[in-house]
Amino acid sequence: MKAVYLEEGAVNKGDISLKPITDIIDTKIYYNTTEKDKLEHIGDAEVVFTNKVVFDEKTFSLCPNLKYIGVCATGYNVIDLEAAKRHGVTVTNVPAYSTEAVAQLTWGFIIESVNHLALHNESVHKGDWVKSEIFCYWLDKAIELNGKTLGIVGYGNIGKRVSDIALAFGMKVIVLTAHPEKYEKERNIEFVTEDELFKRSDIISLHCPLTNKTEKIIRSENIARMKDGVIIINVSRGNLVDEKDLSDALKSGKVMCAAADVVSEEPMKEDNPLLGAPNMIITPHIGWASVEARERLIQGVANNLKAFLNGEKLNVIV
Repeated sequence: MKAVYLEEGAVNKGDISLKPITDIIDTKIYYNTTEKDKLEHIGDAEVVFTNKVVFDEKTFSLCPNLKYIGVCATGYNVIDLEAAKRHGVTVTNVPAYSTEAVAQLTWGFIIESVNHLALHNESVHKGDWVKSEIFCYWLDKAIELNGKTLGIVGYGNIGKRVSDIALAFGMKVIVLTAHPEKYEKERNIEFVTEDELFKRSDIISLHCPLTNKTEKIIRSENIARMKDGVIIINVSRGNLVDEKDLSDALKSGKVMCAAADVVSEEPMKEDNPLLGAPNMIITPHIGWASVEARERLIQGVANNLKAFLNGEKLNVIV
């Protein structure tokens, strides 16, 4: 069988290997694939590995040899699953490979928001401490996490891991999830309504899928219900946030600080309202990208393929 890997550049900067995949199947590897060249890159391949390339009805129709798509991610919204089913194409994903990495970035954002490490590091390197008349100074107030309330929206693997760490800091944890009844045995966690979460949280962290209900859950009318000086973290999906409304809330001071690893359109556009907004921390969708997580991802992709070739099902979506 012929295979192509469409976006090596999204997962490998020379620090991991695709050998778990290439040892199983002869694979042509492309650094990147765009809408303009995707049909050329796919060609007559029967197996495709992809991350963000869109597979719609037209793509399936123009690639009749295609039998299998290995999504190199947990999310698979770029695949038209109904079209895949109609064309007899098996689609797999890799769940939970990045839980530790994304939870770690979440806490990196939170720690930065309350301790202002980058601000003080920059100041020291500019010579401000050398010139100081006393032994210490601070440019913004530090806030202790102990006793504060963390509101978590979404309680999958990452949300649960974030809550574990919050409890270790001595925080109160409240959670908004579509199915609280599934977590009756949880201890030290309070499941609340949307209104309660917005009103009670000192920090709100988003770990939910993008659905009709959660789209732009961070918007002006909900921000108005939040505490003055709330901190908002988004490591999930960009469209969970109305970016103009959040930018306005940062400018007014209603939101003390916000951090995002995702935005509504990626790569980020020059006119994104969050670009340049005060007290806004933005990273370029790197939460999933630790070396260890990317190695787990590639091994997961390989395991899914091996199962498919053996007539077995592993992480099959359709």
